[in-house]
Amino acid sequence: MSPPSPTVRAGRCHCDAVRFAVRLTAPTLIVCDCSICTKKGFLHLIVEKDDLTIEAGADALQTYRFHTRTAQHLFCRICGMHPFYVPRSHPDGWSVNARCLDDQAFVRDLPVQPFAGRAWEDHIHQIR
Repeated sequence: MSPPSPTVRAGRCHCDAVRFAVRLTAPTLIVCDCSICTKKGFLHLIVEKDDLTIEAGADALQTYRFHTRTAQHLFCRICGMHPFYVPRSHPDGWSVNARCLDDQAFVRDLPVQPFAGRAWEDHIHQIR
């Protein structure tokens, strides 16, 4: 069986200041129960650094860091939306918020993997 073909999906923040494209191969949604992901409603799609292209609005992005300060939580300074960020689990990649992809019908059909982020150190091996 041949590997799945990559697909490119467009996404944006709420106000449309930040726009991006992401290349996905066999995507799986990760639903984390940690405090920040729960409060933001983030649905993770982990991708390599080269698989995300910021097409507009890089200058509208602000960064929030906490705890180990490894993760770079990016958000639009205009509308506050979190379209993607550099996650602690994959500091050389991106976590794209699937809720910010334009094609939500595509997102609804993706497999889901729960992640016990409240006990991050005990469970990180599940998504490495």
